Amino acid sequence: MEPKFWQDRWASNQIGFHQPKVNPYLQRHWPQLALAEGTQVLVPLCGKSLDLMWLASQGLRVLGVELSEQAVEAFFNEQDLVPRITQRGTFAVYQAGLIEVWCGDFFALDAEALADCAALYDRAALIALPSLMRVRYAEHLNSLLRSGCEGLLITLDYDQTQKAGPPFAVTDDEVNVLFGSRWTLEILEEQDILVDSRKFVQAGVTRLEERAYRLVRA
Repeated sequence: MEPKFWQDRWASNQIGFHQPKVNPYLQRHWPQLALAEGTQVLVPLCGKSLDLMWLASQGLRVLGVELSEQAVEAFFNEQDLVPRITQRGTFAVYQAGLIEVWCGDFFALDAEALADCAALYDRAALIALPSLMRVRYAEHLNSLLRSGCEGLLITLDYDQTQKAGPPFAVTDDEVNVLFGSRWTLEILEEQDILVDSRKFVQAGVTRLEERAYRLVRA
């Protein structure tokens, strides 16, 4: 998927992936990580997610990464935040309080940029990518994040032949293939959410499972 795909989605306001409230899995399970105040959390492909605000409200430093300048500017405008904008390589970095969002290509990040990150939150990154890009994404994360990093990963699992992504189906087996050699994985919660997912029902999807994982980098 080319960057233009997501930029066009934002430009045309086709952002059904954006949640109008804080993710309930984040609220329920993030406290189990018991991270120290001031810990920096990486949030890939963050859009204008309200989850950034929630994480900051827990005393955590948030480093979001988002390709769309429109999404980044919308986040700060909607949260009544006035960011300081600096340039870091190919990234425009928007920073206000505990939140900074790096506007640019996630795959252009290097380990130096994430040297302080000790946590990961992925609600909408892995499932936004087709299969080959998911492999590249996991390899990039593995190269960037250090041992001891903890995180929360949320996935969707359904019959991909019944509906095209995004969001893409990611099975538990695939999560283990992508991350199992470098991370300890634990399923914290698993729910059948089909009844609450009108677009999936209309598309003929017969099974839709959401999973929340805890990850610890070896």
